[in-house]
Amino acid sequence: MTSLTPYAGDDPAQRASDADRDRVAAVLGEALATGRLTSTEHADRLDAAYAAVTMGDLVPLTRDLPQISGPTSLPSAEKQEVAAVFSKVIRGGRWVAGRHTELRSTFGALIVDLTDAVIPGREVTLELNSFCGKLIVTVPHNAHVVDEGIALFSKRAVSGGKKEGDGPLIRVTGKATFGKIVVYREAYP
Repeated sequence: MTSLTPYAGDDPAQRASDADRDRVAAVLGEALATGRLTSTEHADRLDAAYAAVTMGDLVPLTRDLPQISGPTSLPSAEKQEVAAVFSKVIRGGRWVAGRHTELRSTFGALIVDLTDAVIPGREVTLELNSFCGKLIVTVPHNAHVVDEGIALFSKRAVSGGKKEGDGPLIRVTGKATFGKIVVYREAYP
């Protein structure tokens, strides 16, 4: 059994912790990113993982999936960093976002699309930092966005889509200085 195996004990009635649910979410996210699960299967299993009460509830969710080997896979689900320094960087398509993702633009432009990204869990934190740069982030239409960042001689905006969604909670932190940070929801399908 690896460190990401959701159940390694003899008692399936043992209560599951948030860390146990997060480990299962990481395995499911990797399975979606590698094409082993469809987005519908991933969403159903992720909902079941976060609703699980016992370790026994988690076992069937990853039984038919290969285990993620080694501790090198876990940090990708925990923390990501994308930066644009004196350049323009575009990140989109299917990729695994971290539970804490830092996006940084310094004298550049960073455009990030989270609509097809694998979001590990029900809540992620986006640390958006812009110094004399532009940062544009697109989130799913049903995401609930909470902006807790600050701006100094800058523009910060969250717009578009439904204001209250049943999707993931995206907590936006960070600082804009002489820059621009825009978070917008994709158009409702």
